[in-house]
Amino acid sequence: MRIATSQYQSMMNQSLQKNQERITYVTQQMANGNRIQLPSDDPVDSVRLSRLRREEASIKQYRDNIAAVQQRMSKNEGYLQNMVNDMQSGRDLLVWASDGSNAPDDLKAMVTSLSSIRDSLMYTANAIDQEGRYVFSGTSTSTAPIAYDANAPLGSRYKFAGNTNNQTVVVGNGITQTANQNVNGMEKLLNQLDQTIASLSAPTIDPNAPALKNTLSANLDGFDDAMDLLAGKIAVLGGQQNILKTIDGNHQNVSLSNKMAINDIGQLDAGAAAIELSGYSTALQASYKAYSKIGTLSLFSAL
Repeated sequence: MRIATSQYQSMMNQSLQKNQERITYVTQQMANGNRIQLPSDDPVDSVRLSRLRREEASIKQYRDNIAAVQQRMSKNEGYLQNMVNDMQSGRDLLVWASDGSNAPDDLKAMVTSLSSIRDSLMYTANAIDQEGRYVFSGTSTSTAPIAYDANAPLGSRYKFAGNTNNQTVVVGNGITQTANQNVNGMEKLLNQLDQTIASLSAPTIDPNAPALKNTLSANLDGFDDAMDLLAGKIAVLGGQQNILKTIDGNHQNVSLSNKMAINDIGQLDAGAAAIELSGYSTALQASYKAYSKIGTLSLFSAL
């Protein structure tokens, strides 16, 4: 049977092209380590990989959100604890001031310390983050939570100007976490402390005067209430951080499982690929040699 030269050349070109394409494909597989280069290579596993990678992307975002919320909670907890510490110092001073054996000068000497505590509480309550947003204003982060009006009557100069709305962050599939806090209620203590400072700053002081004792007693109760308020918030923050830690651990386990599945499904078997590449290279070289040898033959060569 005779084979036309054009037919023979066409067959050889197809063979060479096919081998070259396979060599290029396997080389790409070995370069990136992925068994599947195109969805058409393995439609079923391609869909599985797509789902796993989509889930992995969601888990990464959840974990990023958790890390950001935990950092924010840790800072808020520190601010609140600082205020509790200041309150404890102020309460100790008021317990001392309530002792009727104090001299008027002793009471006046407490004004400086109490004023520093009041200003420190005000400053911490109006703390801002690195982006210039107020930490304890609820969702009204552009407004200072504690407003001060020097022209208002004594005992009503401090007001809570934020809100008590919650900022929620998604930390899991269908799971949200409150990320903010507020200091609603702190204004009452600041007003009481302001009244106490004014009373102790009076030109004449009677340590046993009923009005002064009532002011000190009310301020002591105010310190207790405010400390209970902030201690409760600190406890909640601690519990929330423990929950977030557990959720993050679960995400980490799922992420590890997903990565293992992605690796098992999509990773190239380097040994098998090397053997396959060697086989195609050998076939390509044989085709070139055959094409070169046969191309020099003719019917007259047999005569």
